[in-house]
Amino acid sequence: MKEASLVKFYFFRYFLLAFGLLQGLAATMLLVQFQDTPKNRFAVFVLFTLAMIWFSVHFLVFSNVKRVALSKKKISVIFGHRTKQYDWDDVKELKLIHFLNMYSIKIKGKKKFYFLPADDSTVLFGLFPDEPEFLPKKMSKA
Repeated sequence: MKEASLVKFYFFRYFLLAFGLLQGLAATMLLVQFQDTPKNRFAVFVLFTLAMIWFSVHFLVFSNVKRVALSKKKISVIFGHRTKQYDWDDVKELKLIHFLNMYSIKIKGKKKFYFLPADDSTVLFGLFPDEPEFLPKKMSKA
């Protein structure tokens, strides 16, 4: 079974949270250190607003990124030390999100979640020319 590296998974999952935290910290430092001028208030407002947007995107989208190990017959979703296995027949929908190099998967009876592929896809003018090798033959033709 192939899965994405842990470094890639944790970097992808927590990048926006760390970025939002740094922007919030910069806004707080600007507010505390400099005088209360209109330019300073505007800069603090913009940085704090961007920090809240990054926090929101992290908690709405990137909290649904899961570790997934794929084989030709099964999909294993890893939750810490637990693993839940599904057959490819249970997959209702599988979409590639080109911009993020990430897959969206919907399993019957479960919520949609996202996962990272084990290897990098080669991008040709923004399009992926081949079907992923982890898909079974019956899924790739559908």
